[in-house]
Amino acid sequence: MTSQDWFNKDFYATLGVPKDASQADIKKAYRKLARDLHPDRHPGDAAAERRFKEVGEAYGVISDPKQRQQYDAIRAMGGGARFQAGGAGGTQGFEDVFGGMFGGGPARGQGFEDLLGGLFGGGRGRGPQRGADLAAATEVTFRQAAQGATVTLGIDGQRVSTRLPVGVTDGQKIRIRGKGRPGAGGGPAGDLILTVHVGRHPVFSVDGRNLRMSLPVSFDEAVLGATVEVPTLTGERVKVKIAPGTSSGATLRVKGKGLATKEGVGDLLVRIEVAVPSKVSKAAKEALQVFALETASDDPRARLYGDAAR
Repeated sequence: MTSQDWFNKDFYATLGVPKDASQADIKKAYRKLARDLHPDRHPGDAAAERRFKEVGEAYGVISDPKQRQQYDAIRAMGGGARFQAGGAGGTQGFEDVFGGMFGGGPARGQGFEDLLGGLFGGGRGRGPQRGADLAAATEVTFRQAAQGATVTLGIDGQRVSTRLPVGVTDGQKIRIRGKGRPGAGGGPAGDLILTVHVGRHPVFSVDGRNLRMSLPVSFDEAVLGATVEVPTLTGERVKVKIAPGTSSGATLRVKGKGLATKEGVGDLLVRIEVAVPSKVSKAAKEALQVFALETASDDPRARLYGDAAR
């Protein structure tokens, strides 16, 4: 994206936030728009896809404090900002500078990028200069992040595709080499810094290359032990053994059912949650009362009280 693009586009309006919005408010607005406009929700809708890309472009700039500062400065130039010109000409307005660019004056021969490059540390006569980095953002589903999907972005009029690393986490930044602004004087292009936002999954969460989940088990399965089926991210089910006397919070490890990364394959960590029925029959209550009498000497809070007294 060029400085001219920044000058022409109101990224705050694109996200629907005021110019003094906090970073938290900007992120909140972006995530809502990205979720509502995601191509998975609007298959074949070119207008929604274009709006989705515009939202990602806007967030990529103003979510980065440095780029937001530069963007605000460029936009301010169009609002009547004035600055000193060399010599006896006094102050020049924004329009005066562009008049000089195309009709003589001290700015003759300078392009828009040359002028703004000087404002932000660039300038001429310094030899090859590396191009500036660009920032962008994308939102993917949990499964896309876990499996390492390929995403395509519209950046500065070109389409950039990159494959996400398996297990990319929410908020992780990925550097895509050479996809930033072009360099000057034969210098290399900058990089694209891509921030990835990952949706939640109703069952699984990522822990490094391992996956985590909670497994509800019945009271009798926890007390007596059982063999139960556990779902995996690939859709298959595997059997695990619940040892007799298993309490809530115990974790079982299912080898090789985590994420397949370049460092190796992770495991599926299954946390046991004993499910208590909300309604029981009269016969079940009577059986539980008998059970309570038989286990009355086993106080589940005995250790708790001892530890609290330390």
